[in-house]
Amino acid sequence: MTEPTPEQILGELRVDIDRIDAGMHALLMERSAIIDRLIAVKERQGGGSAFRPGREASMMRAMAERHKGLLPLDTVEGIWRIIIATFTYVQSNYSVHADTGSGDAAMRDSVRFHFGFTVPFHTYNGPAGVIGAVAASGGDLGVVRLDSGPSSGAWWRDLAGADAPKIIARLPFVERPDHPAGMPVFVLSKPLAEAAAREVLIRSVHLDRWRDGVPTALADLRCEMLGNAADGNGLSLLLATPSDIDENMLRRALQGIGVGDVRVEEVGSHAARYEVARHARPLAAE
Repeated sequence: MTEPTPEQILGELRVDIDRIDAGMHALLMERSAIIDRLIAVKERQGGGSAFRPGREASMMRAMAERHKGLLPLDTVEGIWRIIIATFTYVQSNYSVHADTGSGDAAMRDSVRFHFGFTVPFHTYNGPAGVIGAVAASGGDLGVVRLDSGPSSGAWWRDLAGADAPKIIARLPFVERPDHPAGMPVFVLSKPLAEAAAREVLIRSVHLDRWRDGVPTALADLRCEMLGNAADGNGLSLLLATPSDIDENMLRRALQGIGVGDVRVEEVGSHAARYEVARHARPLAAE
């Protein structure tokens, strides 16, 4: 029996690739049909938010844990994010408003990686414009850098209040040093009545005065200080806190080191990120 030539083997492998590609396309169309039914059910129930950050985080975590092989996790994450963002757009048209005041390239990479090219994208010079656009919209998302620069001031104060936009996610969700869209950003939306992820609470904290012991006090409570800025007669901090640290615990710890009055307001929450120790190998050419 004659052994197949390399060209014949490659031809058979490409037939398999074409079969898999057609199958993936068919599954996407099947998913679309299910989304169409989901829209109809939601309409009968009176609607509801199309954004479900808790479910998205759970799905992404499961995907990262089962991933193996040559295909980089970057690619899987990017494809999955575009599928989710686009099908959410199909359910309920929305736009993404992003702060490019500290540079356009990294923010544009982040938005396109996480939301694709179908969702409309609008830019603003600073977080205030993003927050205002989300507040005035019918259900859009905002994206702001964790480090928005000193000129932005205590921008998170605009998220205080029951009806103000809130932080609903921190991206990238899969955390690793070589992420292709690795600039840390917050995603904002109008307050979610359900489906919010609350593993990490984001709080705006006002202090009358700074004390050198503040970083240690926060570290003892496993809190991460993400920003600080002058706020009227005092200082405003933006903190990421574990969900088991309540406002009273935070207030007592800070007052105990002499910062004066402490006011704490929750301005959002998000899922705990998934950390990857090392990157997968790059995909070989077909």
